[in-house]
Amino acid sequence: MDTAPGSHPSRRRLLSLAAVAGAATALGSLPAFTASAAPRRPTTAPGPTTGPHHELWWRAPADEHSMIRQGLPLGNGRLGALAGNDPGRELLLITDATLWTGGLNGTLDSDGQFPYSRDDFGSFTLLARLTVDIPDHDLSAVNDYRRALDLTQGLVTTTYRRSGTAYRRSMFASGPDDAIVLHFDQSGGGSYSGTVTLDGTHGENVKGLSFGGALPGGLRYGAAVKAYGSGGKVSVDGPRITFTDCRSLTVVVSGGTNYRPDAATHYRDPSLDPERLARTKAADAAAHSAATLLRTHVADYRALFAQQNLSLGTSSAEQRALDTWERLQARARDDAPDPELEAAYLQFGRYLMISGSRGSLPLNLQGLWLDGNDPDWMGDYHTDINLQMNYWMADRAGLPGCFDALTDYCLAQLPSWTDLTHRLFNDPRNRYRNSTGKIAGWTVAISTNVHGGMGWWWHPAGNAWLCNSLWEHYEYTRSRAHLAKIYPMLKGACEFWEARLLTTTLPDTGEEVLVADSDWSPEHGPLDAKGITYAQELVWALFGNYLAATKELGKDKAYAETIDSLRERLYLPRVSDRTGWLEEWMSPDNLGETTHRHLSPLVGLFPGDRIRPDDSTPKAVVDGATALLTARGTESFGWANAWRALCWARLKNADKAYRLVVNNLRPSTDGSNGTAPNLFDIYEVEKGRGIFQIDANFGTPAAMIEMLVHSRPGHLELLPALPDAWATSGSVTGVGVRGGFVVDLSWRDGTPTEVRIHSVGGRTTTVAHRSTSRQVTVAPGASVTLRGFGR
Repeated sequence: MDTAPGSHPSRRRLLSLAAVAGAATALGSLPAFTASAAPRRPTTAPGPTTGPHHELWWRAPADEHSMIRQGLPLGNGRLGALAGNDPGRELLLITDATLWTGGLNGTLDSDGQFPYSRDDFGSFTLLARLTVDIPDHDLSAVNDYRRALDLTQGLVTTTYRRSGTAYRRSMFASGPDDAIVLHFDQSGGGSYSGTVTLDGTHGENVKGLSFGGALPGGLRYGAAVKAYGSGGKVSVDGPRITFTDCRSLTVVVSGGTNYRPDAATHYRDPSLDPERLARTKAADAAAHSAATLLRTHVADYRALFAQQNLSLGTSSAEQRALDTWERLQARARDDAPDPELEAAYLQFGRYLMISGSRGSLPLNLQGLWLDGNDPDWMGDYHTDINLQMNYWMADRAGLPGCFDALTDYCLAQLPSWTDLTHRLFNDPRNRYRNSTGKIAGWTVAISTNVHGGMGWWWHPAGNAWLCNSLWEHYEYTRSRAHLAKIYPMLKGACEFWEARLLTTTLPDTGEEVLVADSDWSPEHGPLDAKGITYAQELVWALFGNYLAATKELGKDKAYAETIDSLRERLYLPRVSDRTGWLEEWMSPDNLGETTHRHLSPLVGLFPGDRIRPDDSTPKAVVDGATALLTARGTESFGWANAWRALCWARLKNADKAYRLVVNNLRPSTDGSNGTAPNLFDIYEVEKGRGIFQIDANFGTPAAMIEMLVHSRPGHLELLPALPDAWATSGSVTGVGVRGGFVVDLSWRDGTPTEVRIHSVGGRTTTVAHRSTSRQVTVAPGASVTLRGFGR
């Protein structure tokens, strides 16, 4: 173990293990932790895009007791870690997206709702702690300390000097090698001596530099570490690796579970030994030099990150001289735009998406990052805004492949969701049951886990919102393969609502309309309201999307006619003559909190398209939506501010949209809402206690892109809500556009100077800026460039 490796002898073992593990599932997906064929290793890494907004940096390491606020995130889409970057004690808190306690949770409490605790519903948990102790590199013994996150390469680095020697530490989470890699190097004759320790977080007995275990729900897991150095000596000392006088050191860790996204196997792969596979993967990666591992990682990561570049203007030399935390504080203190910091925040969101959503489960409330085994709300999937918000950014930000994790999750859970719906939804204790007595299709609860289970309360309209999100991805990509996969979900959700809708007569007109049965406007107001705006808007969109899907795929013409008839009779919300707001309930009165965090009655404005600030929507409805949005205010949690910003962007109000983005960039102190030193969004659950919740880290960048480019099929609008802070000059490339296009855009003095439209399946669209519009036709795979919007 004391020499750097050269050849790669373990590939055959890895591939034979894949055959034993049984990689294919009934849905055609890979298990979350599986062996894979060797990637083609590039001889050189692609050149990184350079720029001041592509690096985040800090003057001090993370406090080990505040890792969720200060640790730097790594991830390959399945494995994640928070890194502390202390010179004398490197700490990584490692996760696997599939390491969940709990199980199906397929019974109801006495109120007809699902139990919701760590014992039954389960929780997202840590996989391992990796510690590299280098005692003589204590922080007090070094100077010129700096740590950084290079967004262009997905690379965390730590540099410092000790006794005249420059030391450099690099770490990354490799997708192709499915491992986390740490490399310690120096220049000037220095060396490293210390220990590497891998610990479990569930009471495991670590032996031979690996461990394995099983959770009460039957999920098995494991992790392993390998190390090698140049010069000096590296050896195994009981449960630790000891290294002495090494000029360089490379540490490789891998791990995972036997989770399998297949309801037919109860979401387990009994043939897979996670500890054995972890050892194989760690050894496989450790058979390469650190330079080769880095080149492979960067090529893989850059293929995604380079899809979108962004410039919002130039920051001052004084702003650039500050580290990231200092810049956040200065931005809030001086209320002066820092366009490069703002662009970096958007790119950080893209980094988190690439790092947290590839080839495994989708991003939950915590994304892929934890500092313990007790995340609030169990780190679950909340289906009444948070899960959907996590993916608003993906297509817009040039990362459509990262959306696939959400699609695959929904498809894998659908058999279980359908079974639970049929068995339990019409339980007489469930206040939200169908009073028609009918049941069909599927729906979900507000919370879902990875085992096919649900938690907290039933969420009837959650099926429509998930389907609408999956449909919107089709609008961006025009992928018929995706549409064919999700079609059963759309149809099943329509069948559920066909069984659920009630006929009622409007007292003022005598018109018979269809309304949703008793429900709760998330998480707001009376528990037994019929015809809530949230459900009416989502179902109206669901039915329209389903009709478009049947036409595109040439399927189910007769049933499409049934759904079309139901859609024609759906009640659509009115504007209250008492408040002037778009009604949240079928009542002119406000039955809840004026500034409530949720914007449930505005789903028709965003993410929906029914309410538009143009001639297609009655002015009274637009005014009512605007009045309600105004009443909600601009001070809330990060995710709520992001949703507000997106709504204001849809209304073309640049000032208010930008103010909400800036509000989310305010530094979080003493647990307050805002941005932590490591740029994670902090949610103040109670005074003085803030937690990390990742949705705003995606929702806020989505709002920023929506301010630059708005689209719906057949319509593309340039700079609809461009704030003064970004107006002087800027550019953005790789913006996904609904209708099947990708757009590159540059502007000066608030006016587009050039726009390039590339078709990924779309053919025609209208391109508009203010009062100017042009009809554009582009063949699939071709591009067209437009200029002269200022004339």
